[in-house]
Amino acid sequence: MEMIVALHNIRSTYNVGAILRTAEGLGLKKVIMSGYTPKPRDPSLLPHLREKLDREIHKTALGAEKMLGIYIPDDISAFLDSLHTIGWQIVGLENNIKRGPLYQLNDKKLEKALSDKVVLVLGEEVNGINPELYDKIDLFIEIPMKGKKESFNVSVAAGIAMYGIMNL
Repeated sequence: MEMIVALHNIRSTYNVGAILRTAEGLGLKKVIMSGYTPKPRDPSLLPHLREKLDREIHKTALGAEKMLGIYIPDDISAFLDSLHTIGWQIVGLENNIKRGPLYQLNDKKLEKALSDKVVLVLGEEVNGINPELYDKIDLFIEIPMKGKKESFNVSVAAGIAMYGIMNL
């Protein structure tokens, strides 16, 4: 399976770095970063701000930010459409969503529902994926929770989902 992870409106530089490190460790080659997600080597920032964000991302990415192809589209919606057109399946990682199709990560039917080229979309830490992107998403997955908390930290959830999807 080939996978790209898309980080849309992730706020924390530490979450971004952790996701990049996990993605690289699992063998992903490409990452999409959009919205207000902090981006390594962001040319749109003043040098002192860019250096600060790069340091913070590096603290958890530990160099993975230099090993991955990072794409920064101007319009995430149009970019997802273009990937879909060339055969990529768009999968949203979300919990407590009333929209489908929705699969639990441990659902036996998920393997048959996934294609061999997946873009895993991650959303903002508190509010999740922007509802404006829902129509771009072919299917949603959620991680079943066993405890009292309703969700994992986005970087932890990303790692669980990437590993789980790749090992179906």
